[in-house]
Amino acid sequence: MKEKNSIWKASSGSLALLLVLPIFAIFFTAIGETDQLFSHLMSTVLPTYTFNTVALAAGVMLLSLVFGIPSAWLMAMCRLPSERILQWALVLPLAMPAYIVGYIFTDWFDFAGPIQIALRDLMGWQAGDYWFPDIRTLGGAIVVLALVLYPYVYLLCRAAFMEQNVSLLQSARLLKCSPWESFYRISLPLVRPAIAVGLSLVAMETIGDFGTVSYFAVNTLTTAVYDTWLGYSSLTAAAKISAIMLVFVILLLSTERYSRRKQKLFQNQFSSREDFRYQLSGWKKWLALTWCWGLVSIAFIFPLGQLLIYAYKYFAQSWTAEFQQYAINSLYVSLSAAVIAVLIALVVNFYQRLSAKRSAVAFMRFSSLGYAVPGTVLAIGVMVPVLFMDHLVNDIAKAMEWGRPGLIFSGSMFAIIFALVVRFSAVAIGSIESSLSKVSPSLDMASRTMGCNANQMLRRVHLPLIRRGALIAGLLVFIESMKELNASLLLRPFNFETLATYVYNFASDEHLELAAMPAVLLVLVGLVPLVLVNRSLEQVH
Repeated sequence: MKEKNSIWKASSGSLALLLVLPIFAIFFTAIGETDQLFSHLMSTVLPTYTFNTVALAAGVMLLSLVFGIPSAWLMAMCRLPSERILQWALVLPLAMPAYIVGYIFTDWFDFAGPIQIALRDLMGWQAGDYWFPDIRTLGGAIVVLALVLYPYVYLLCRAAFMEQNVSLLQSARLLKCSPWESFYRISLPLVRPAIAVGLSLVAMETIGDFGTVSYFAVNTLTTAVYDTWLGYSSLTAAAKISAIMLVFVILLLSTERYSRRKQKLFQNQFSSREDFRYQLSGWKKWLALTWCWGLVSIAFIFPLGQLLIYAYKYFAQSWTAEFQQYAINSLYVSLSAAVIAVLIALVVNFYQRLSAKRSAVAFMRFSSLGYAVPGTVLAIGVMVPVLFMDHLVNDIAKAMEWGRPGLIFSGSMFAIIFALVVRFSAVAIGSIESSLSKVSPSLDMASRTMGCNANQMLRRVHLPLIRRGALIAGLLVFIESMKELNASLLLRPFNFETLATYVYNFASDEHLELAAMPAVLLVLVGLVPLVLVNRSLEQVH
């Protein structure tokens, strides 16, 4: 059994090293000699890009709080008409790619858009008679990203509000606290850990966003990485900027953990919740409904409706051989990433179950680090070892006089699949870890007594029991890979498009209506994990 365990240990350690290799590669390349391009960027535009990145992240975090916390409190603590629909509807904006929402908002709010035209017709204004905010600015990018990302705060805060100890709420009412006082003095302090986690997720997604800021012409560190690599072909400078972004992410995660290092909140689950929720009536009820349904409508229903109108009107132009080919490309890449990620998750989780050593947990955590890395940064990290492997293969082939095989790894789908596996293995690992934790250890002991080795135990005992968790893990990785834009833009082979890059290219050329059908497909695919998450919340609570 020890020999078998050593095989699992070697496999788990090798996979963890492989998945963390891109992160090491970024820092290894970044500490190299500073080239002239990076020095020029540092003295000219990088300070502005850094300021834009910080301002963007801070603005989106603040606005996500404004959108997410009131919605979460209303859904957890108040009785409202249509609340069961609203509970999951408020999560739907997360399925909408931000750059698509940005394009639609630009189409609506521009001078030639329907909103300004209606205002001019209604008020009799002429051009120059009025002022209207420009959507394609830093402020516009903040609003669009916050509308799409606030569900992170909403989901976590709603769960935290629902887990409050019922005796605290009862005591607040006995002390004649108003709903506002109960929220501000009791509920809000108790959900601070959930707020911190939600904001860290919002900030990481904001820092890593490329599609929205690129379309809105807001230069951030992410666009700097993209331009440096594709525009100037400088991998070293791109790696240095990527390392700066990684430091931002590490500081963000460290600050979030440090801020709640001494917080220990012990609460009973919020039982008898129906008896202690506030019954809103009159103008308060209508204000709450307007707030919640307004968010859902602006961030999801109206944009999706616009996409459906485009898809219907331009169906003939959209249903092309290119669209079908790009759909097959996305299917192939995402399916490959999902299968590989699930296999990796099985290996590292099963070794962690076999061994009680700290190394087993460390391998699992290292394998999950890629999820915290922005897609553009990860693409640079993947490019470094992939190019090294290409050069190594070509040098060996030349030495053996076999001719040069060319870019085997960086010029094929290997690079993009590798990046997707590194980025989304954490999703599969978490899902399978949750499933394995529900398998009783007594089954392991029983199988050992019956003479089963580790391989037989996995095949006969664990796999049948965690089959559903493994399928969900593969589904989640598949969906996330379908939607991934940043890594796909940088790592795709020549003349290779996915649905995400196809939609982005049309959106950046201001012809989203021609790619509305694949955009609708991406949105519908993105709804699946949201439904799964919401169902799990309902089962828990």
